[in-house]
Parts: sequence; C-alpha cells; structure tokens
Amino acid sequence: MSTTRATTSEPESEPEPSRDRSAVRTLLRLWPYVRPVRVRLFTAAAVAIVASCTGLVIPLVLKWMVDGPVADRDPAGVWLGALYLLLLGLAEALLFGLRRWLVARPLAGVEAAMRADLYRHLQRLPMAFHDRWASGQLLSRGTTDLMLLRMFLAFPLTFLLVNAVTILAGLFIMLMQDWSLGLVILGPAVPVIVTCVLFEKRYAEVARLAQDQVGDLTTVVEESVLGIRIIKGFGRHRSQARAFRELSRTLRGTELRKARLLSAIWAVIVTLPELAIGAALVLGTVQVADGVLSAGTLVAFLSTALALRWPVDSIGFLLAMSQEAATATERYFEVMDEKPEAETVGTAVSGAAPADSEDSGLRFHDVVFRYPDAAPDTPPILTHIDLHIRPGESMALVGATGSGKTTLTALVPRLHETTSGRITLDGHDITEMSRESLRALVAVAFEEPTLFSATVGENVLMGAGHGAGEPELERALAIAQADFTHALPHGTGTQVGEQGLSLSGGQRQRLALARAVVGRPRFLVLDDPLSALDVHTEAAVEAALRQVLAETTALIVAHRPSTVLLADRVALLSGGRIAAVGTHHELLRTNAEYAHLMSGTEEDER
Repeated sequence: MSTTRATTSEPESEPEPSRDRSAVRTLLRLWPYVRPVRVRLFTAAAVAIVASCTGLVIPLVLKWMVDGPVADRDPAGVWLGALYLLLLGLAEALLFGLRRWLVARPLAGVEAAMRADLYRHLQRLPMAFHDRWASGQLLSRGTTDLMLLRMFLAFPLTFLLVNAVTILAGLFIMLMQDWSLGLVILGPAVPVIVTCVLFEKRYAEVARLAQDQVGDLTTVVEESVLGIRIIKGFGRHRSQARAFRELSRTLRGTELRKARLLSAIWAVIVTLPELAIGAALVLGTVQVADGVLSAGTLVAFLSTALALRWPVDSIGFLLAMSQEAATATERYFEVMDEKPEAETVGTAVSGAAPADSEDSGLRFHDVVFRYPDAAPDTPPILTHIDLHIRPGESMALVGATGSGKTTLTALVPRLHETTSGRITLDGHDITEMSRESLRALVAVAFEEPTLFSATVGENVLMGAGHGAGEPELERALAIAQADFTHALPHGTGTQVGEQGLSLSGGQRQRLALARAVVGRPRFLVLDDPLSALDVHTEAAVEAALRQVLAETTALIVAHRPSTVLLADRVALLSGGRIAAVGTHHELLRTNAEYAHLMSGTEEDER
C-alpha cells in the first residue's frame, strides 16, 4: 500500500469561527440568494405589518363599544361592534395566511439553490479539502443548516420587522390614550434591551457549538452505517454505541445550555412587561374611579398592552433563531469560501503523439509532492520523480507499503497537484489542460473500488463518454471478467446498493476495472486493481487486460509478480524516489530491494 494522508473527523479540523462576527453582517451574505425573490418577501412583510396593525384596531373598537353602545345600553350598537370585531379578526387571519403563501414557494427555491451551489462547489474543491473535512460536517451544512436558514427567512426575518413596527405602533396608541399609563408600560424597556444584548452574545457561542456537535454526531452515524460489517464482524457495536451516547450526551448538554439561556431571557421579557401591565391596571382603575379616565379608554389601553404581549414575548426566541441562522450562514460560507481547484483553460489533446519520442507518452519531470497542509519542515512524500512511459507502453510501479505509489498515481489525473516539477501527456503539460479534457484522456481504477447507489450498468458506463451503450458495457465487463453481473436478479440493471456492499470485494474491484477500460482511454492508471481477485480470476482478467494494454499507455501499481508481468517495464519506488527502472527479470538480477519485494510476494503466494 502506498502513502495516503490520514483523515480526521475531529472538530479541530474545521476553520475556527470568527469570535467577533456580526450576526447582521453574516446574514447579509444571504442577499444574493434572496434577491431573486425579494419582491414576494417584501410584499409578505408588508402584508404581515398590515395584518398586525389590523389587530391593533380591535382595542379602539372596544373603546368605542364600552364608551358608546355598552354605556348607552344600545344592543344594536353592540351587535354592530361585534360585527366590526369579527371582520377585523377575519381580515387579520386572511392577511397572515396570504403572507405564508407568499413566502412558502420562493423560500423552498432559495434553500434548493443554496444546496445545489454547495453540492457543485464540493465537487470542485481539491482532494486536500476532502481529506481535511469530516463528511458528517459537510452533510449537516447541506441539510440542518440550510433548513435553519429557510425557517429564518420564512419567520424570524419577517417578524423581527413586523413585531418592531407593531410594538412602536402599539406604544404610540397607548401614549395617545393616556401618556402616564404609557410611561408605566415603557418602564421595562431599558432592562429588556440590555438583557437582549447580553443574550445575543452568549447564545451565539452556544448555538455554534451545538451545530458543530450535530456535524460530529452525523459523522458517527454515517461511519456506523457504512462500516456496519466491521462493527458486527468484530462485535464493536457496544463501543460504537458508547461513542454515540457520549456525543449525544454532549449535544444534549449544549442544547440544555441553550434552553437555560432562552428561559432566562424569557423570564425577563415576560415578567417585566407583565408587572408593568399590572401596575398600569392598578393606576388606570384608580383614574377611572376618580373620573379622570373613561372605562373605555382603560379597556382599550389594556387591550393594546395585551395585544403587544406576543410581539414582546417572541423577542427571545426570534433572537435565538436569528443567531442560529447567523451561525448556519457562517458554517455554510466556511465551505463556499474554500478555494476550488484552479480552472485551466486549455484544449483537449487529440491526434497522434508528437514525433519527438522524448516528449511522447506519460512523463514525470522532476516531480516533488508534499501535502498542502503539511508542515514546511516535513520531507516530501515524493521527491525528484523522473519517469518516462512511452506511448503504448505499460509500466508497473512497485514499492514497499508507504513508499508513495498511490500518491504518485493520483497526480496524473490531478486529484492532487504537484508541489514542483511537471507531468506531461504526449508533451502537453497537464496543468495547462482543462481538468475535463485531462480526465477524458486518463482513466483510473483504485485498489479500494467505490460504487454508487445505481445500477451495474450505470456504474460501469460512468467511465465512458456520452453515447456509450450496451456494446461498450459488454466489452468492458468481458475484459474485467465480470460475467457474474448477468446472473444478478436484473442483470446489468440491478441496483448494487450503497458502496456496492451487496457485492464481494473481488466483484466490486472487477466493476471498477470495467469502468476504467470502458471508454478506451489513451492513458490508463491502475492502482493494484486485481488485489481482491482469486488466482484463477486474476489470470483470466490479466489475459484480457493484455489486449487493452496493447492499445494504451498505462501505469500500474503492482504487488504480485503476475501483475508485474503484465507490464513492459518496472519502476521501483523507494523512499519517495524512483530507485530503479527496468524489466522484471533485469531488476530481479540487479536490484536487491526489488528482489526482496518480489521474493516475499512469491512466498506469500505459495
């Protein structure tokens, strides 16, 4: 096995969140997605404001009824007032229903657009990014975080504005009714504002922590599902369950901290206004008894104050949802701000190889590679690689475990970028070619085959260009000795399931090999593609592969002498360097390290 970089699912692998970030400034980054639906959102906000203010007219109707028809004992006036109240209530309900209808469809579109952009961006990010980030963290950003953003745009964003306008309008109405009672109601304003400011800062930190922990928990669940065979095979279900419980317990503790903060702000926001309303009731009753204030005015004043309870009480959870949305936005753009692979505008390599044999085929020119986030003082994985694979030639790459074979093969399709030096295909520097044209020329098959939740045919034809069909599929399956596919329940139309776990390791490896050869590639890179096959199947695959290798230029990572013998020449990779190049028999005679590697393999095979 060659050197691959270890991945991690630890939260420390993520970028550190900014501690001084402004929630408003963060949320403004959503504007490009909101802009296309801004008319409907602004209309919905206006409709909600009208609906809320319609509710404030009800106390004025009550004042008219108490001071008028009720005081005058006029039944007709009372019925007329009741009709007014019914119509106002219906109007308020219909307007709020209209607001919900206005925002539902466009916000679902905003969420879908953001998720599509995130997915496209993830496909363009370099392998170094995917090595560094846990998949669960990415999944939580594409699901939970985007759901929080849709909920924020649908409710808190609108109602922070609507409730602010409603509170101001209600206070104006109360001050117009009686300024002394209005000042009593305004008394809690300062402590409520201070509480909100303190709450916002503390809640932001806890909300970020909770959402990161959701990502960690998602990673554990995903790994447990994908690794269910290992867990069951080694009886590790208890330890996995223990790890899950610990993360769940940690997340539960964080959610309880959020709940405590929310209960604290609610205690202040609910209690102080209620005390103010009680004081206004006592003072107003005294004024009515003294004849200073009419009963209808007191009823209207208290009804307005009670109508403002919901806008005031909701401040706490609206701020909480806004902070969670700001955190979700921050997490989303942490991924979107990552630089994608640099796009190279180039033309596809076509036609015959150049006449100069020194530049034709696949060539490594003094290539050095170090992982991008490796410490500067660490030695490179590969150093001063000079290797030339001539057109139509097959070269086996042999080396001890950890020598860098897989890393070297990953440089050809630019899954990783060279640190220095260059790689050419028929004289064309691969960095000057677009990735699309490069990967149309180079086909790869890895030692650990990856299959997708699709049919057998779809998995194989993924390696072919547009227009490939049944003949190309059958040819590739024949080369890979994958005739077993015809015995599956639906033949090549059988769904292989997630990661192809319904198939054996050898079957998955043969399908991956078929995917590599189906497009008749000019250049073929095979990373020990036959390691999971039995001796007889391996021999049959090798016999079919010889015909393919005669038509292409190939680099083959090999461990077994039988695979090495497929190649015209062999390159020995040792300590990140090419230590020797020659035929299998030449290296057996002249290179002790190669002879040792091959003798160990032969003994294992015997």
